Amino acid sequence: MPWWLQTLIGLAIALVVVWLALVVVLLVAKPDKVRLREALRLLPDLLRLLRRLAADPGLPRGVRARLGLLLVYLAVPIDLIPDFIPVLGYADDAIIVVAVLRSTVRRAGLEAVRAHWPGTDDGFAAVCRVAGLRDTPGRR
Repeated sequence: MPWWLQTLIGLAIALVVVWLALVVVLLVAKPDKVRLREALRLLPDLLRLLRRLAADPGLPRGVRARLGLLLVYLAVPIDLIPDFIPVLGYADDAIIVVAVLRSTVRRAGLEAVRAHWPGTDDGFAAVCRVAGLRDTPGRR
């Protein structure tokens, strides 16, 4: 068997193993239905936030690249777990958005995220609650 075919098979096996590991993590860390419903209600504002953050030249390049890749991932119809599977279908998207938001806050700060938030203060507080971010109430 040629070396390039062995390499291709090895990469395919590695991708399947990583995918299976991510599915197991999602099954173990399955979010409760209340938080998932709250996150889905905030989806339009959250998408506008991600687009605004990705377009902000004041943010570090790595953060903008991560946000751009997240937007591409959300736009592509192929997911880690298909959306027709109850609860878990949308949970993979929500978990990935939360992970990227947390990394954005670690690198750019919560104030940068707050400055680009298009919704209400209550909506921002809900995003902070769902994503596990520390929000300072009453500041805008």
